[in-house]
Amino acid sequence: MAFCALGPACGAPPGERGTPAGAPAPVTPAAGAPAVELPPTEASATAALNASPRHAEWVDVGLRGDQVPIGTWVVYPERSDPAPVVLVIHEIYGMTDWIRGVADQFAAEGFIAVAPDLLSGMGPNGGGTASLGERDNVVATIRTLDPNERVRRLNAIRTYALGIPSGSGRLGAVGFCWGGGASFAYAMDQPALEAAVVYYGTSPAEVQDYARINAPVLGLYGGNDERVNATIHRATEEILGAGKAYESIVYPGAGHGFLRAQQGQDGANMRATEQAWPRTLAFFREHIGR
Repeated sequence: MAFCALGPACGAPPGERGTPAGAPAPVTPAAGAPAVELPPTEASATAALNASPRHAEWVDVGLRGDQVPIGTWVVYPERSDPAPVVLVIHEIYGMTDWIRGVADQFAAEGFIAVAPDLLSGMGPNGGGTASLGERDNVVATIRTLDPNERVRRLNAIRTYALGIPSGSGRLGAVGFCWGGGASFAYAMDQPALEAAVVYYGTSPAEVQDYARINAPVLGLYGGNDERVNATIHRATEEILGAGKAYESIVYPGAGHGFLRAQQGQDGANMRATEQAWPRTLAFFREHIGR
């Protein structure tokens, strides 16, 4: 079941628009829509990265006053003209091959993808995600990242990304799980952000802050994820009340993390992925360019 909560403009192409929250709408792709290659799963990400023909590199993005830079994975599309930029915000699991694989797939679709390790400098000896070892350590550490520090780091990455010579100067953000919530919050904290996509991330709790959002926001959620979905209503109410654009789509039967765990939930995660990923690409192409 898909729901579309609309501000001045939904942002969905004809035939893909949802309906006002509370009314059912189909979520099957439009007839004749071209097939889109999906991002890798967690299990297939490393092989996909090894097989990618695209140029990718690690860069160190400096933070003013800090000796430890932010390690950032940058992937470039193969095209002859300037490309829009997607800032890819990782899950609560930090910088993983899966996030790098998602970034690579954005580049396959013509975007410059910039994926920072927001745990840079927070591990042993100033390391990032990789230095923290077990996933539980990564999760515990990311929970200590102060929201203001997160914004400072994202702003540094945004400044770097907008200065990439082959970029078009237009940038949107996308995040997953913890990063989905971070992407939503960044739409509040960075008034110049041009688009934000939220994959199963909680909506910000401080309702008075929604009025600060300028960017259109797209939220993509699994139906079996009530912990997150219980926060959709407040976002819908506050963003639309502020006259801003917000679209939310809930995919029946899909679980939290469906884009990473595409084989889960008895096929529902794959069905969600097959609809959410093309919707993401269409949303970014509409708001930051092709």
